[in-house]
Amino acid sequence: MRIDSVELRHIRMVLVSPFVTSMGTEYDEEHIIVRVDGEGVTGWGESVAEGTPFYSYETVQTAWHILRDFLIPSILGKDIKDINEAISLYEQVRGHMMAKAGLEAALWDAFAKSKNSSLSTLLGGTRKKIDVGVSIGIQSSEKELIHKVEGYLQEGYKRIKIKIAPGNDLQYVIALRREFPGLLLQVDANSAYTLNDIDLFKKMDSYNLSLIEQPLGYEDIFDHSKLQRELHTPICLDESIHSLDDTRAAIELDSCRIINIKPGRVGGFTESKLIHDYCASMKIPVWHGGMLESGIGRAGNVALASLPNFTLPGDISASKRYYREDIVEPEFVVNPDGTMDVPVKPGIGVEVNMKMLDKVTVRKEIFKI
Repeated sequence: MRIDSVELRHIRMVLVSPFVTSMGTEYDEEHIIVRVDGEGVTGWGESVAEGTPFYSYETVQTAWHILRDFLIPSILGKDIKDINEAISLYEQVRGHMMAKAGLEAALWDAFAKSKNSSLSTLLGGTRKKIDVGVSIGIQSSEKELIHKVEGYLQEGYKRIKIKIAPGNDLQYVIALRREFPGLLLQVDANSAYTLNDIDLFKKMDSYNLSLIEQPLGYEDIFDHSKLQRELHTPICLDESIHSLDDTRAAIELDSCRIINIKPGRVGGFTESKLIHDYCASMKIPVWHGGMLESGIGRAGNVALASLPNFTLPGDISASKRYYREDIVEPEFVVNPDGTMDVPVKPGIGVEVNMKMLDKVTVRKEIFKI
C-alpha cells in the first residue's frame, strides 16, 4: 500500500464527570487522532498521549512533534507491504511509544480494510464478545462510591476497579467488600505508594481482591518483586511495562502475576501481541487497560482484547461512561451480560462521525506527498 497522505488532529473531549486518581483530576481528555490514506483506503488510529506528563513523559505536544518530524516522513510516499515493514522504517526512533502506537493503529486499520478483514481477525482474535469492567475514580465518600458501583453493576459490568491513593484506600475496599461480598474487585494505585506501605497492602490481602495494580514506582520492577513476595493477592503491572523485555524481566523476578496491556504504552498492537503471546506461554493472564480513548481507540482495544489470553475483564467501558457523544458510529455499549461485541466489519468496524470529530478538533495538520 502506498501511503498518500497522513492527517493529525489534536482533539479535546469533555468527560461526563471528573475522573480523579492519585495523579490528579481530569475534566477533559486530549488525544491525537491519526488518519492514514493510501490507494483509496482510509485507516484511523489514536495516540493516547495526554495533555499532561503525569501518566507518561509523552504529551500531546511531544507526540505531535515525533509524528510530524520523524514518524510520518519515514512512511509518507512509501509503498509498504505490511506493518512490520512500516515499523522498520522508523525503528531508529527511541521511545515515544504513544506516538508510534497512534500511527501503527491507523496502519493496522488500513491494512485490515485493504484485505476486507476485521481488525480482530487480522490481529488473531478468537472471540465475538469480550468481558468488560469499569474503572471508577476516587470518590468523595464511601456512600458515593457504593452508589456508583451499584449503578455500574446494574449496567452489566462484570468487574469493578477503584482508584486508590494514600488516605483513600483501605476504607473504600472494606466498604465495598461489606456491601458486595462476591464482587469481582480490583484496585489501581497508579504508583502512589512505596515499600513503606507494605502493611497497608497486607491488610488488603484479607479482602479477596482480584489484583492490586501498579502500587509502587511507575518505572519500577524490582521493588514490586519484594512486595509480591509478601502478598497472596496478585500484583498487576501497568506503567512499568513498556515492552516484551520489561515483561520478561517482571515475570522472571516474580514482580507481578498479571499484566495490563495498553497498546499506547508499549508502542502498538505489534508489541502488544508479543507480550500477549509470551504471557500465554508463561501462563500469566493479561487484561486490556484503558486510557479514556474515543471510539476510534476503543475499537482497536476491543479488537486486541479478543485475543485468547485476555482472560480478565478489561477497562473497555461503554462510550457513554466517559463521553456524552462519541466520535464513532455506532457507539460502544455494554451488553446486559457484561460483554461488549467485537466489531466484525472491515478494519476497526465502526464509522467515524466526521461532524463530531470536527467539533472536538482543536488543531489539524495534513501531510501529503
